[in-house]
Formats: sequence, structure tokens, C-alpha cells
Amino acid sequence: MDGTAPEIIDYYTSVYDEASRLSARSDGRLEFLRTQELLRRHLPAPPAGVLDVGGGPGVHARWLVADGYAVHLVDPVERHLRQAESSGCGTELGDARSLTAADANYDAVLLLGPLYHLTERDDRVRALREARRVLRPGGTLAVAAISRHAALLDLAAIGRLDRDAADILSLVLATGRHDDRLGFTTAYFHTVGELRSEVTEAGFAGVRIYGVEGPAWPALKGIEVRTGESLTGSPLAESALLAARIAESDPALLAASSHLLAVAQSSSQT
Repeated sequence: MDGTAPEIIDYYTSVYDEASRLSARSDGRLEFLRTQELLRRHLPAPPAGVLDVGGGPGVHARWLVADGYAVHLVDPVERHLRQAESSGCGTELGDARSLTAADANYDAVLLLGPLYHLTERDDRVRALREARRVLRPGGTLAVAAISRHAALLDLAAIGRLDRDAADILSLVLATGRHDDRLGFTTAYFHTVGELRSEVTEAGFAGVRIYGVEGPAWPALKGIEVRTGESLTGSPLAESALLAARIAESDPALLAASSHLLAVAQSSSQT
């Protein structure tokens, strides 16, 4: 098994600061708040043990520790581990497909990033099975995916959807595979059905899928990018948050979110 692709490591080391992504703009803040409230709804009570796989710079680990959870963060990017040190969690350089944790060692496992950058289904299922291996029976999995239509909605909202971008997007929409030509790095964008089937194939039960940002996030991003003014705390931001809550389980609107979150439970190991 190969490690994380070099272009992904370089992107998060030298090109993009993941530490500010969920706070720099109101659409990122919306993603943070919605992910936080969904996790608080489904995680076992503290002081449960949480393995934050692909936890990046520790944005979620920070509040989880503050809530009383015992958090250990694994990430393949050394810069992220340095940034996460101040969160109060344990940190470890590692790969979601080959965890060092012992079997049945955690009450909950978060995969809030690894599936973005595993372009092969076998690798994604391998990472999910590793999460199941380290979970105690009945433990909780929370796994995020980028929605198949996220790039289309994003580029349209900020006025960058021209003919060249549309040609690239046609391949993304058909295959889920994304390269660096649209300003991101190597990635995979899921349909709702794919995410559900991968989590199920890995042996999890009771899979529930939520739309994270809901249908109004493109409006937030588009207005902020075009005006340069923050909408955080504005009536539009509050409306977008309420819309996300209302639409979170609506099958017709799941794909309108930029991110999907699947929550499931581990059964006895087989």
C-alpha cells in the first residue's frame, strides 16, 4: 500500500493552510458549526475515547477535548500535527488505511478528511474497515465526504464557471475524480449512494447520512467572495444555518451540501 500522494502532502504543507479553512469565511463557519452539532448529537458521552483520523490541524479535536473527550489525532501531514499540538489531544503521524491502534480500543472514530483524498474505492473501504477494527462493538463512526456537485456549485457561486471549467467538471461529475486544475488537490467527490454503500461494505450498521451545509451555502460564499465583506453572524448566515438543519436528511437536498456526513455503528468484529 502506497502512502499519501505527494501532491496532497505538498498542498497542505506549502499551498493551503487548513487551520483557517473553517473560520476564514462564513461558509466554512457553517461547515464547522453543522459538523460540531451533528457530532455532539451522535457521539457517546465524554470522557469517551475518540480517534480523530485525518484530523488535520486539530480544529475539531480542540472543542472535543474541551467537551471532555480523550482525543488522539492521526494525520499524514507533519505541519498539521504541529498545529494540533496546542489542542490538548495526542498526535501521531499515520495513514487512515493502516492505523497503529489496537483492536476495539476506541468508543468513536472520526474520518472527517481521509475519504476526500482516497481516489480508489478499495482504499476508502480499507480506511473504513480500519476504523471498524479499532472501534469497540457498538462504537460510533462519523465519516465525511465531499459531495459530487460541490465544485459545480462553488464555481458557479463565485463566478468562475466558464467553458474550460465546465469541461473539467463534466469529468468530475461523471467519475468523482478531481485533480488540481480547479484549484484543489487530488480528491474524490462522493454521491450519497456511494458513501452509503462504502460504509455498509466496511461492515457498519445503521448508516445515516446528513447534508452538512444545506442548500444555502453557495449564496454565502458567492456574496462574500464578490463583496469581500464577512457575513458571519448576519441574518443570511443564520438563515443558511437554519436551512441546513431543516434540510439535513431530505433525500432531495442532500447533494446540495458541499459535504456529507455519514454516521454509523460498529457491530461485533467478524
